[in-house]
Amino acid sequence: MTASWRDYLEMCKPRVVLLMLLCTLVGMFLATTGMVSWDILVFGNLGVALVAGSAAALNHLVDAGIDAKMARTSNRPVAQGRVSNLHGYIFVGVTGVAGITILAFLINPLTAWLNLASWFGYGIIYTLYLKRATPQNIVIGGLFGAAPPLFGWTAVTGTIDGGGLLLVLIIFAWTPPHFWALAIDRMEEYRKVDIPMLPVTHGEYYTKIYILLYTVIMILVTVLPYLIGMSNLLYLVSALALGAGFLYWSLNMLFGSNPRAPIETFKYSIFYLMALFVALLADHYILPVS
Repeated sequence: MTASWRDYLEMCKPRVVLLMLLCTLVGMFLATTGMVSWDILVFGNLGVALVAGSAAALNHLVDAGIDAKMARTSNRPVAQGRVSNLHGYIFVGVTGVAGITILAFLINPLTAWLNLASWFGYGIIYTLYLKRATPQNIVIGGLFGAAPPLFGWTAVTGTIDGGGLLLVLIIFAWTPPHFWALAIDRMEEYRKVDIPMLPVTHGEYYTKIYILLYTVIMILVTVLPYLIGMSNLLYLVSALALGAGFLYWSLNMLFGSNPRAPIETFKYSIFYLMALFVALLADHYILPVS
């Protein structure tokens, strides 16, 4: 069985990486009052994409046995044997080293080190340990996936500042309700492969309560850019409106009877994060903070 370029692309989880790149872009533009130079836009996002794709590919390799038993992931290239372990690890190494090299030499060392730390956190700590060790895997591991806007920020400034960290905090608060909604929808599959996701270890109702609590926390966190003067009224209205939609789905899961509520919540959460960061960007240029 011969692997195609599409198999290697799938290993990079392109839809996830594209969402990460949107957050990276917003981090870049929010770090300056002007425009971001073309070399930072091109090489910064290319480097981040390669490192993220490398970490995602490593996840495919490590989780191949689990993926083969779950309907959502059973057709993945490594799980199906279309990509061998040897070729997969070579791909992980080449993309990871290429991404870090681009960031280190064409952007700045800080951005490269942060990406390396995120790669290690997601690819090694989360995938090899946290995912199988604790139902709080998503909460703890979420920090590694929350870093893309900080990558964009440091690519422009070369420093870690409060604004960049606040963008990380937004994604960190978003991650648990986003992924727990999917975990409820796929609860029996996670139970089958003995992954201690929260709905497997503590039950569906308990998880829904936690989703609601984290949704409230997330909404409060998303107001902070306005409260500290980092954004203006356009973003505030957008954040509250989008947050109301997330709160609706969280309440619908907890008190409603729609069996599709968990997966609809998961889908909305992806739209939510995209729209929230677009609102941040639009607010930054349409209604600049004085």
